[in-house]
Amino acid sequence: MDRVPKLQVVPARYPARTVGAVVALFILAGVVQSVALNPRWEWGVFARWFFDPVILQGLGQTLLLTLCGTVFSLIFGGLLALARLSSSWLLSSLAWGYIWLFRSLPLIVVLIILYNFSYLYETLSIGVPFTGLSWGHFQTINVLGQFPAAVIGLTLVQAAYSAEIIRGGFLGVDEGQFEAASALGLSAFRRTVRIILPQALRAIIPTAFNEIISLAKGTAMVYVLAMPELFYTIQMIYNRNQEVIPLLMVGAAWYLIITTVLSVIQHNVERWLARSVSREPKPSGWRQWRTRVTAVPPSEEIVHVRSH
Repeated sequence: MDRVPKLQVVPARYPARTVGAVVALFILAGVVQSVALNPRWEWGVFARWFFDPVILQGLGQTLLLTLCGTVFSLIFGGLLALARLSSSWLLSSLAWGYIWLFRSLPLIVVLIILYNFSYLYETLSIGVPFTGLSWGHFQTINVLGQFPAAVIGLTLVQAAYSAEIIRGGFLGVDEGQFEAASALGLSAFRRTVRIILPQALRAIIPTAFNEIISLAKGTAMVYVLAMPELFYTIQMIYNRNQEVIPLLMVGAAWYLIITTVLSVIQHNVERWLARSVSREPKPSGWRQWRTRVTAVPPSEEIVHVRSH
């Protein structure tokens, strides 16, 4: 029998990819050098203010607004989405009208109207429309302060976007899943929670987290209410000391940290939801990188060809 030669596997070469990576690293190095070594960025001022108690207090207000706006908008948006999917034309029309209205209005307009709500309506009461029957009068100036107005404004606008995201997730579930759930004889609530919602979440989560990140940055809009959240606090400081750029960089760094944490949470939630698709969850980015580094190079692998 003739001796079978050993064949060496030669890895494919991608010179354009290598050139592109070198150019990208060159540009990145230039940007880092220009930012780090330019004294006009005033990194000393940045370091002095980054953990200042006033800045941290404003950061706490931003995080609290983000949390409240996210929770309330998801709850309200979920109800709106169910109304849009309802077979009742009245509920569907009312939900569509709400979504159309608040997706059309800028957030800053909604916040200003809410902040001046006491000018439009001095009292709030519960009663029957177009009749004189009413009870429970409340002074609006005592109800809608800075923080409640900010939370309500963020919730009203964000709920309109959340409703469409949730509705799109439900519509993305195959129609056969709805029919199979109905055939099991489960109640509408259990069908939605146990069967439809877990499948819809895989489509809802990525877009929903994008909206949460936008909400975290959108909290800067409440500066029109003179509320001391992160951006308004930074504005007040640099209006006094005129150190505009380093203080803006402080705010940018904190917003970057917030969005990074939310992105990490999104990644972990998506990996957790992927367990229902495959038994083994997708490995983390660190594990994939470590596997590529420690793997045997293709050039060292020998392929043996056997003759039949």
